Amino acid sequence: MKITVVGTGYVGLVTGACLAEMGNHVLCLDVDPRKIETLKSGGIPIYEPGLEEVVRRNAAGGRLEFTTDVDHAVAHGTLQFIAVGTPPDEDGSADLQYVIAAARAIGERMTDYKVIIDKSTVPVGTADKVRAAVAEALARRGVSMEFSVVSNPEFLKEGAAVNDFMRPDRVVIGADAGDQRAVFMMKALYAPYLRNHDRLLVMDIRSAEFTKYAANAMLATRISFMNELSRLADAVGADIEHVRVGIGSDPRIGTHFLYAGTGYGGSCFPKDVKALIKSASEVGHRLEVLTAVESANERQKRVLEDKIVARLGKDLSGKRFALWGLAFKPGTDDMREAPSRVLIAALAARGAEIVAFDPVAMKEAQRAMPDQPGLRYAASAAKALQGADALVIVTEWKEFRSPDFEGIKAALKQPLVFDGRNLFEPETMQAFGIEYHAIGRPSLPVASNA
Repeated sequence: MKITVVGTGYVGLVTGACLAEMGNHVLCLDVDPRKIETLKSGGIPIYEPGLEEVVRRNAAGGRLEFTTDVDHAVAHGTLQFIAVGTPPDEDGSADLQYVIAAARAIGERMTDYKVIIDKSTVPVGTADKVRAAVAEALARRGVSMEFSVVSNPEFLKEGAAVNDFMRPDRVVIGADAGDQRAVFMMKALYAPYLRNHDRLLVMDIRSAEFTKYAANAMLATRISFMNELSRLADAVGADIEHVRVGIGSDPRIGTHFLYAGTGYGGSCFPKDVKALIKSASEVGHRLEVLTAVESANERQKRVLEDKIVARLGKDLSGKRFALWGLAFKPGTDDMREAPSRVLIAALAARGAEIVAFDPVAMKEAQRAMPDQPGLRYAASAAKALQGADALVIVTEWKEFRSPDFEGIKAALKQPLVFDGRNLFEPETMQAFGIEYHAIGRPSLPVASNA
């Protein structure tokens, strides 16, 4: 099939590359000429494991192309994916200006039937606005032309997006009742990805739009729920890791997204929770649970600061902290809404120096926090430790899971670790003579002769 993808950000580039991988001829459009030139020269503007190989392989094979030419992009594909950004507006709602602009551009140029597919995460009712924008553009041209609007939300995890697209756990298609032409084309497009397990779900457009927000809201709720319980575990002397295993063993609950930590971040959960709350308020409904989820998450981003202050005092002048992990999660360089940013700013405001290391997100962190006082970067995890008063772990990268504990103890001024991801067992840290403060876990006394 000939496919156009509007937008070469995270969703657009993964979508375009993975559709080309199955033999489709994909043209990716972006208004940013620097991004397009980077892609044409073989570079990748985002970090996503496995994506670079897929992009280069399909570009070399002529199945994946990049352009800034809107006329060429609209003429190319019968299927027109809109995968542009929907950043949060000041009131928390999703900003749809780029989605509507893309729809309008298609309507202004199309000369034959198009299926216009909302791939961006958008609130319920966006398809109606897309349809209206296209129809208005056609009317201004004085032409009547058939087109379809479809909702096809993405369910890609940063750090595993290529695998998620190639082996989807579900594909949701929202279409108007009776629009068999569009549904047939979408089913044909996704058939190669569903040969071993047909998990294609066809529904009405509004339900499809709602499904994406509901999924992210549920995952965010599980995270905030466990983080709330971790605070209570600290207060009553329970171990949240034991609780997690106990409740996760119930098949009705399961184990996913039950890990206590420093709160969720990234480009999806914070934005989508806010947008869903805003959408509800626009129809006179208050989402009590999600309002609490958002509040709990903002509070949880300060949990490590609270533990550090409780142990070392409010004034941290002259203190140096080694910080492992900057990205909001492992497998990505995404610094949007990252808990590390809140912690770094809080420690610096108390007079501390922070020496940070992340295996992937250093460059992006420097771009996101260009003028952050008190922050500098180390070339390795080990170098970040040198002369620090304590180690603080914020992101659970695999290379942090089995460190040289003796080396950590020797490098720090005092054997003190604050772990925001519960990577280690308190008994292990006690055996190594390291004072260990985790999330919702007991801090065991360290023997004086350890």
